Amino acid sequence: MPPVVSADEWQAARDELLVQEKAATRTVDAVAAARRRLPMVKIEKDYVFEGPDGPVSLLDLFAGRRQLIVYHFMFPPEWETQCPGCSRRMDDVGNLAHLNARNTSFAVTSLSPWARLNALAERKGWTMDFFSSGGTDFNEDMGATVDGEEYFGISVFLRDDEGNVYRTYHTTSRGVEPAGFRYLLDMTPYGRQEQWEDSPAGWPQDPTYGWGSDRDD
Repeated sequence: MPPVVSADEWQAARDELLVQEKAATRTVDAVAAARRRLPMVKIEKDYVFEGPDGPVSLLDLFAGRRQLIVYHFMFPPEWETQCPGCSRRMDDVGNLAHLNARNTSFAVTSLSPWARLNALAERKGWTMDFFSSGGTDFNEDMGATVDGEEYFGISVFLRDDEGNVYRTYHTTSRGVEPAGFRYLLDMTPYGRQEQWEDSPAGWPQDPTYGWGSDRDD
């Protein structure tokens, strides 16, 4: 149990910790600002995924939106069960309406056949779309399969008006832990798109408070 102190002593200790917390928040904001200034690389291959409506392209995964976040879910066909850590990340994502309100789609890719992935999603109650990347080079090219070993991770993509797709960001290991929609948006080129953010000139931004989604009442 923590030590028991007076209210004044507790407040003093709390105030001291708050200094560290605020510094950590400013560091996170600065890293996100640097992430919004990363260069990007054009995707040259025509990947074909299997989804709920049959074969689809990487561009199709955008669902008409400007940005796409892809979670690389560890569940190769030879595994009996999925990666439990990946399952927890799916639970963390929350309602996708908040991402969609920022012109951002979220999709999950994995090597297992789509029917197997869909059965898992239905059993878990997940609402995001799963797509099979089996039979493609997508996992290898995105660093989700390295020397035959599977890894989880997040890749972020941006498309232009001509239908070209670019990879802007990738993270793995503990980088996937902050999976709530705000931190997911922090991984994208446009960020949360709020006026307080340090973003390049011309990036889409709205007032910090007031932007809505289908979940708002």
